Amino acid sequence: MIKYLKNRDIDKQKWDKCIRESFNGNIYGWSWYLDIVHQNWEALVENDYERVFPLTGNSRFGIHYLFQPFFAQQLGIYSRNILSANIVGQFLKAIPSHFKYIEIRLNTHNRVENLPYEIESHLNHELDLIPPYEKIVKNYSTNTRRNLKKAADARLSLMRNIKPDDIVDLFRKNRGRTISHWNDREYNRLIKLVYAGIYRSQAKLYGAYTIENQLVAGAVFVKSHGKLVFLFSGANQEGRETHALSFIIDQVIREFASGPLVLDFEGSDNPNLARYYKSFGSKETSYPGIHINRLPLPIRIGMKIIRLRKRL
Repeated sequence: MIKYLKNRDIDKQKWDKCIRESFNGNIYGWSWYLDIVHQNWEALVENDYERVFPLTGNSRFGIHYLFQPFFAQQLGIYSRNILSANIVGQFLKAIPSHFKYIEIRLNTHNRVENLPYEIESHLNHELDLIPPYEKIVKNYSTNTRRNLKKAADARLSLMRNIKPDDIVDLFRKNRGRTISHWNDREYNRLIKLVYAGIYRSQAKLYGAYTIENQLVAGAVFVKSHGKLVFLFSGANQEGRETHALSFIIDQVIREFASGPLVLDFEGSDNPNLARYYKSFGSKETSYPGIHINRLPLPIRIGMKIIRLRKRL
């Protein structure tokens, strides 16, 4: 039986045991991670936490809705046992009716065939790190090899365990200037999330420095369930010119090659980013996005127009 639980009623120990033992578990499903990216998350739970489904909801103007929180690329149903499209459908059907608008992303192992919902396929890119570095690097694109040569010519050096605040600050002063929908709340949440990952030995931070010891790029990776997820990065103009981020990614690949890990680039539907991730020899994977609109007809039409405009 699938039960709907408020946050206060969720047994976090049983929840994390399910995430730990799930064949499709990921970093985003841990209770500590959810507590940070979306306080007061709720859930659908089957039997004694055999399968679980986090619900990240909110309400506005009296309308309850589900959405995908920042820093959680894939959520959906996590399961210790077999997970068919029929079971995924049962969980989606069990989402309480008071949620009138739903736009969420499930995980790679959530099959969604023949379901009566609007479904979008989102791209991810993953690189198997089991082969030795010498074999992995042979699949780098010509452009990536050229960029790494420029980084070497710039005599960049790698520093581990740098401060999360430094990477976030680097992002805010550069790429962040063009992102109007991120404010202090999002950045503070990210910093808190990374520190929580460090505390649990699940976050690894790297910085690229010039010969003058100036930080020009930084990256955060989080580790769980056999995956090393490229969570966040920042770079300034000099970092972009010297291809410092490519330098960091190459160093991480070198560090973890010949090990039982997959480097998860965490995206992307953006063609330019997808091309960049592919340049390291990564392979495309996909995961489904679900859109359910139970709003009254006039509001539903208005929301559809807004979504269409966002795509233009």
